[in-house]
Amino acid sequence: MMNIRPFHLAIPVDDLDACRIFYRDVLGFTEGRSSDHWVDFDFFGHQLVLHYKEKPTTETLTSNPVDGKDVPVPHFGVVLDMETFTTFSSLLKSKNITFIIEPYIRFKGKPGEQATMFFKDPSGNALEFKAFKNLNQLFAH
Repeated sequence: MMNIRPFHLAIPVDDLDACRIFYRDVLGFTEGRSSDHWVDFDFFGHQLVLHYKEKPTTETLTSNPVDGKDVPVPHFGVVLDMETFTTFSSLLKSKNITFIIEPYIRFKGKPGEQATMFFKDPSGNALEFKAFKNLNQLFAH
């Protein structure tokens, strides 16, 4: 697999203070630069920036079925190694995170077998963290 460069992702949040606490104190990400309208975090080596944006007056929540589960769309996250996934999911459970989809093994015994979990931040952004049994099957079909 090629050497991956860090990505930059900017997401809207309607409560910058609550999300700052969530990403820093609950998820354990290191805070970087910030202003009164945005804050960035070290997101497993990637740059995640939270930008304040008022909550929309109407919101459409959608999901797609994947492996018998309703996966929220949109969502974002990081592919971790299995050991980091296990440690991180244990940390989240100890902090009483409410999961949309509890940590479990998806596509068991099939190409692309992976551990996965979904939860939301305080502004309703859906996050997925996953780890592959065999990272070479990241794009397997």
